[in-house]
Amino acid sequence: MVGFACSLFFSMLRRISSSWIRWFDSDSLTQQSLSDGEEQLDRLQQAELTRNTCMSLWRAGAVQAWLEVVMGMPMYIRACSENVKSGKVLLGLTDDDLELGLGISNPIHRRKIRLAIEDYRRAEGDQGLSKASEMDHHWVATSWLSDVGLPQYSQTFQSHLVDGRVLNSLNRRDLERFLNISDQFHQTSLLLGIQLLQMLSFDKEALQARRTKCEHQNRDPIVWTCHRVMKWIRDIDLKEFADNLQGKGIHGAVMALDQSFDTDAMAKALGIPSNKHMLHRHLYEEMKSLAVPLSNTEQETEVIGCSSPVAVNRFADERMSIRRSGKSPLRLRANSHSVERSLGFHGSCSSLPREARVQAVPRAKGSPMHTYKSVEITNV
Repeated sequence: MVGFACSLFFSMLRRISSSWIRWFDSDSLTQQSLSDGEEQLDRLQQAELTRNTCMSLWRAGAVQAWLEVVMGMPMYIRACSENVKSGKVLLGLTDDDLELGLGISNPIHRRKIRLAIEDYRRAEGDQGLSKASEMDHHWVATSWLSDVGLPQYSQTFQSHLVDGRVLNSLNRRDLERFLNISDQFHQTSLLLGIQLLQMLSFDKEALQARRTKCEHQNRDPIVWTCHRVMKWIRDIDLKEFADNLQGKGIHGAVMALDQSFDTDAMAKALGIPSNKHMLHRHLYEEMKSLAVPLSNTEQETEVIGCSSPVAVNRFADERMSIRRSGKSPLRLRANSHSVERSLGFHGSCSSLPREARVQAVPRAKGSPMHTYKSVEITNV
């Protein structure tokens, strides 16, 4: 009887001890979790502070929060906390400092930080941050790549943390050397997608507004996403071929700006057999109707209704200036003999006055989009 009582007592003691241990461990975890939460909240507050404060005024905490939260580069926090104690130091960093001092071996990562620092330096002159700063690498790797029809490169862009600023700096050599994109047409597709963003000053809202306007109307094709092009293919009764455009990199800017992209190129991308002559003719006529310029009244309406009104003639001059000055990344193409043609006004219309270009008749074999140079500038 005594033995049974002792056994019962020790059993109860073990249960009580176990409860105390569980309570103690739970309380410790709660305290640790609370501490982590407070630290994360402080980091977010510091990151928000960097959006409205000159970089030269940042303290060490703000620098680290900016690198982790805003730039999405937490892997460099430790080296940064040891070597960069203020925004003034950050502003003075060179490419060598980023590589040796912060241990950033990835050249695209270094470029991303360097371009951001330059943007903040310009912003201290009351110019404000560029619109490209609003495009983080998650948006570029998912939304933008999907829009241009090349989502297969999402992981590559994600790992290299390509944001709007980096996107604006890319050329054909960068795509091949750093991002391992060797397909020439895919390179062209990406660079023309970048050129479209440059034309709109990297304003996502303006781009989306224009896309919304033409979602149910076959107009302003230069801003069409790959998905909108596929919708158009279905609308013109070629729906059995529409899905073939997935992963091909065919979007509105390619149709409008690439001189070599003609009816044959579109038919090949769609997988339309070469012996289907009637289908080829049908596609040609539909592309030709897509290239018909708007009337003067429609042009005026589009310009007035645009979120950032720009005179049509002025935009045409700016576009020609971009191409002649060599600012477009497409001019860095290795085969220079084809570059001038790919960026200039399409085909034989390049030397014609504006009025003649509008009325130019498409070549018998080739792209009806070659007469499109007036359409693509009417809606900005």
